[in-house]
Amino acid sequence: MNRPLTALALALTAALAAVVGACGDNLTHPTGPTPYESDAVTPLSCVPNLDGEIDADELLPATGIPVSYLVSAAGTTRAVDLTGAVDAGGKRVWDFTQPDTDPVATITARAARAQWYGDRFPSDAVAVPLDAAGRIDGVYRHDADLGTFSILGIASRDEAPPEGQTLWTYDAPVVLYRFPLGDGDAWTSVGEVRDGVVQGLPYAGRDTYQIEVSGAGELVLPDVTFTQVLRVRTHLTAQPAVGASRSQWQVSFLFECFGEVARATSRDGETAADFTTAAEVRRFGL
Repeated sequence: MNRPLTALALALTAALAAVVGACGDNLTHPTGPTPYESDAVTPLSCVPNLDGEIDADELLPATGIPVSYLVSAAGTTRAVDLTGAVDAGGKRVWDFTQPDTDPVATITARAARAQWYGDRFPSDAVAVPLDAAGRIDGVYRHDADLGTFSILGIASRDEAPPEGQTLWTYDAPVVLYRFPLGDGDAWTSVGEVRDGVVQGLPYAGRDTYQIEVSGAGELVLPDVTFTQVLRVRTHLTAQPAVGASRSQWQVSFLFECFGEVARATSRDGETAADFTTAAEVRRFGL
C-alpha cells in the first residue's frame, strides 16, 4: 500500500520535536519512581518543506548510504508515461507503479578521493555508479558557493576491468542542476573531453547537455508516493572526435532531500522529450 512519504516524514519530524521538547530539566521534586528517560533523538538533517523548489541544502550528496532502486531488466525496453494525468484537484500525477517485479539494484555514493582515480578529481567529489551493474562511475561535485551540482567525468570502477579501463574528465564542471531548482528553469551545459580513455582506447569529444525543469506534481511508485516532485528533462548529445554523434533523453523526478527518486532513459536517437519507450527505468523502492 502506498503512503505519501511527505506525510510520513512530517509526522516523524513532529514526533521527534515532541520528544526533544519533553527532554528538558525536570523542575519538580520527584514524588515516586524515577521517570523513564529515553536515548537522545537525532533530528533529521533534511525535512521536505514542499515550497515548490529544491534548494542546494535539499540535494546534498551523502556517501556510504545504500539506496535501493527497482530497475528494469538489462536488454529490455519498457513502456512509460512521462506526460502523466491531471487529477480532479488540478495536480499532475505520474503513475509508475507497474510493474512491481523489477529486480532491485543498490546504489551507494562513495568519496571519489578513495577510488583509484581519486587524484584526477577534487577532494570533495563523489562517485556514483552510472549503470545498475556498478561497472562505471559518474563523478560529481556539489558546490554550495556556486549553487550547482555538476558532473566532472566518468571512470571505470575498477582500474583494470576485463573490457579495458575508462577514465576521462571534462575541461570544466558540467552543471546538471542550478539551485534553487524550480519549474520552468532551463539551461545548456557543454563539456569538452581531451586525452580520455574509453575501454582502453583513446577518446576525445564534446558533450552537450540541454536541461529543463518541466513540470511538478505527484509521483506514485510501487512502495511509496512522493507528493511533490519536479520533472527534469535532460537531452544529451555526445559528439566524439571520431565517429558519428549520439543523442539520448533522460527524464528524472526529483524530490526534496531525497534527490532522484525515478528515472527513465530513452533509446539512442530518440527525438521526443516525452518518449513512450524507455531503454531503462529506475524507481526508488524496496
